This record gives sequence, structure tokens and C-alpha cells, in this order.
Amino acid sequence: MRTHVKEKSEMVGGWNVTGNYSLDSWQLQPALQIIHNVYSRSGLFSWAVGEDDRNSSRHVIQVDQGGLILPSRDYYLNKSKDDKVLNAYLTYMTSVGVLLGGKEPDVKAQMQDIIDFEKRLANINRTIPPTQDVVVYAPEYLGNMTQLVQEYMNTTKGKITLCNYLGWSLVHSMVSYLSEPFREASKVLRKALMGSDGSDTTWRYCVTDTNNVIGFALGAMFVREVFDGDSKPLAQNMIKEVKDAFKNNLPMLKWMDKETRELAKEKADAITDMIGFPDFITDPKKLDEKYKGLEFVENEYFENNIRVSQFLLKKNMQRLYRPSNKTEWEMTPTIVNAYYTPTKNQIVFPAGILQAPFYDPNYPKSLNFGAMGVVMGHELTHAFDDQGREYDKSGNLNQWWKNSTIQSFQARAQCFIDQYSNYTANNENTTEASKRLSTRSKNGWTGTPTSLPLPGVNLTHKQLFYVGFAQVWCSTETPEAIHLQILSDPHSPARFRVTGPVSNSEEFSREFKCRKNSAMNTRKKCEVW
Repeated sequence: MRTHVKEKSEMVGGWNVTGNYSLDSWQLQPALQIIHNVYSRSGLFSWAVGEDDRNSSRHVIQVDQGGLILPSRDYYLNKSKDDKVLNAYLTYMTSVGVLLGGKEPDVKAQMQDIIDFEKRLANINRTIPPTQDVVVYAPEYLGNMTQLVQEYMNTTKGKITLCNYLGWSLVHSMVSYLSEPFREASKVLRKALMGSDGSDTTWRYCVTDTNNVIGFALGAMFVREVFDGDSKPLAQNMIKEVKDAFKNNLPMLKWMDKETRELAKEKADAITDMIGFPDFITDPKKLDEKYKGLEFVENEYFENNIRVSQFLLKKNMQRLYRPSNKTEWEMTPTIVNAYYTPTKNQIVFPAGILQAPFYDPNYPKSLNFGAMGVVMGHELTHAFDDQGREYDKSGNLNQWWKNSTIQSFQARAQCFIDQYSNYTANNENTTEASKRLSTRSKNGWTGTPTSLPLPGVNLTHKQLFYVGFAQVWCSTETPEAIHLQILSDPHSPARFRVTGPVSNSEEFSREFKCRKNSAMNTRKKCEVW
């Protein structure tokens, strides 16, 4: 394993941490080219091929800021010498360097130089809106990064640090491919970031790894074994009901002008959906074609992972010369998640989320709408949130909201920002909107003779709706994991994704008889949709 990594580091000019480095022969540009274009790793910046935001029918190369190993720039800034995460990061880096043959005191000193360089990168790493051509997303970062690199290239120590930083970026990305001592070394950092070292049984690790690499092939097995054939048409009907509820509610929105309201209806009508899995995975020949050119060799786990990276890089580059494919899935069937793609104006629900506790064909509709219906409403409202509203019904960047409507939307959104700030977590108001949409679609059938009560619980269907909604967010989280989520995830922690929306719901307070001005029935209620 050590030999494999040393060979890869030598290809980028060596790595001073382990001694196989020559200051005279090392050059920055060839090292960057190999890291990005051979191993498909990120160093100093990131890039990808994606849909052109201004013309969603084509692909463009997108360049963005990058280069940090830790999940958020906040972990680097204004930290004391005894910071838990940075100390754990240094311990992890030093352990890997020693495992690769370096001597501990020297390795630790050079790894500290890498962290100091990453701190400099973190100071110029900013959240910057898309630019005119939507090719370079962070021009200010790239300009500052260029100056920083030039500064380091002007000194011997700086040049060594740059070499070590790029070498570490490559080595860190390969640690999970290496033997147990390397994976054990990474647990100290995970423990500091997540509050748990994330130990997994071997079978679970292998299934996860396989899904990451050939997820559609694994998805074909998953669909054959566990996906209920009735789920797809039933889910399609649920989406229609939620979408109809959204459109029927548009005339009630006094803050939205008439012209914008009509365009919103057109965009809602144009939203397409994909449910369960792509059809090609049920055809072995088409599935083989998906992975044509990817070869695995038995007992070569490390090299197989490198082959996967190079295969995916080639596939990604091939997209550049092809028109956008509106039916291409970005998630594999086993994933328990859903997403909205603004450039496609499309919502997608993989088979993995169409399972209990989110959804079951045999559940009462109240439970299904409380859980899965809210997820559907959540994804639908992404088409009209502060980012989705910037794209028109065809998936192109285009301001179709009038300025007066934007101002009214922002004023109402501020209510959520103020409310969620009291929870000391990032806000996301689409959860409340999606629950309200699902409630409205639910109201069309709640209480009908065919809606049998759930045996064993003395709850009405309206109450079951809220139970279904809350149940999917039941979780146990460490303080470290919550902190990481607040720094790196736009979603609120699970607890507040329940208490926030229901405290804004008059119906919830009425059904559960919540006392006025209590935590679950606040005096001031926020609403957008």
C-alpha cells in the first residue's frame, strides 16, 4: 500500500514529507495537471462539467474555489492552538506521513506548514454569486489564490509547502483505499468533526463503497428485491396532488403580482419528475453499456479505485460535447434522498426514499402525505425559493419575478430568518412551505369514508399527518455533528425542521390543542406559500 501511494506522489513531482522530492525538478503546473486531469482530485481549485445556467441545453466547464480538506473554512479561522479539530487534523496528517515512511518530528512540522497554507486559502475562500458566463464561479478567490501561490513560489520553504500541500491533497483522497492502519488514522479527525469515529461493519463499508462506484448496477439488484411495483404510480399521483395544491394556492398569494403568478403557474406545470429508477437499469445490455470501459482486477482494490476516478473523469469530459440530457439521473436508486435540479426544472425521488418511514403503499394516506408528501412539497418549492426563482420554466437563468414581488418575498422570508435565528441554527423556510402544501393536498381526502383509522393509536387523520411528518426526522446527533451541519449544510438540524414548521401551523395547534403563545403555538407565525 505504501508503495502505491509513493508511486502516485512521485508522478506529481514527489513529496518532501516522505523524502522523495527534488526542489530543482518540481514544477507547479505539471503537478496540478496530473492531480486534476489524471487523478481527478481537487487542489487549489475545483472544476466540473455541468449544465450552462444561461443555456441549460448545453454543458460548460465550471471552475470554482476549493483546496480545503476540512469541510468548512470556519474550522481554520480564528482558532487557538488547542483547537480540537485542527489538532485532530494534524494528528491524522502526521500519522499518515509516518505510515508512508516519514520521521515523526519532521513530518509533523511539515504538516503544520500545510495547515498554515490551508488557513491562508480559507481566508480568501468566500461565498460568491455566479458570474456572467457561469464558468468561473469565484473569480475573486482565483485571483487571490494566484497571488498567494506566487508568494509561496518565491521562497524555498514556500515551494516545499506547496509541494507538500498538493501531495497531501492527493494522499488524503486515497486514504480510504489503503490498509487498516491508514483508515484508523483518519478516525481521530472524524471523531473531532462528528463526535463519533464512524466505525462500520465490513459488509456495510463494502456495500457503501460499491454503491459509490457502480450505484446503478447495485440499484438494479435493490429494485428487483425490495421496490414495490405499486409505489411508482402512487407516488406520481401524490406529486400531482401536491403540484395541484401549489397551483390552486397561487391566487391566494397577495404578495405576488398577477404577471409573476401566471409565470409561476407555467413553471409549476413545466416541472417534470422522475421516480424510482431509470428504466435502463432493468436491461442488462444497457446497464453494461453504462459502465463500458470500466475494468476491475481482482485483489487490486487501490488500483481499481484509481481506475474508477479516471473512468468518471473521462465520462465527465465527454458530456462537454453533448447536449444536456434531461432524463439523466444524478442519484442512484438506493439513495434515501430527493432533489430538484433548476437547470432541468425537475424533481427526482429515487426508490430508496419511497420506503418506510417516508412512504408505504399500505400506509394510511395521512401518514404518506405527512412524510413523503412533505418531501415532495419541499422539492417543489425549491423551484420558487431564493435560488430556484432565478431560473425560468426552461431551466435558464432569467429574472421572471417583478422587483416588487422579490421585495415582498424577501420581507416574508425575513420572518423565518428571525424565527430560526432564535433556534441558533441556519434557517430554511421551504420546510414550512412544503408542509403547508402537503396539508392542502391532504385536505382533499381527509375524513372520507375510505380513510380507515390507524389501528392501535387514538389519533385522527389530521393528527397522523403531523406524526408522519415528525417521524422522518427522528434522530440522534452529537454536538459535533450538529456544529458541522450548521457550518456546511443549508438545512436546519432535524429537531428544528419539525418544531419550526409546526409552530407556524394554525392547524397543528388546533388539532393538538396547543396552548397559545407556547413553543408549539407561537404568537407570530411566518408564511410565504
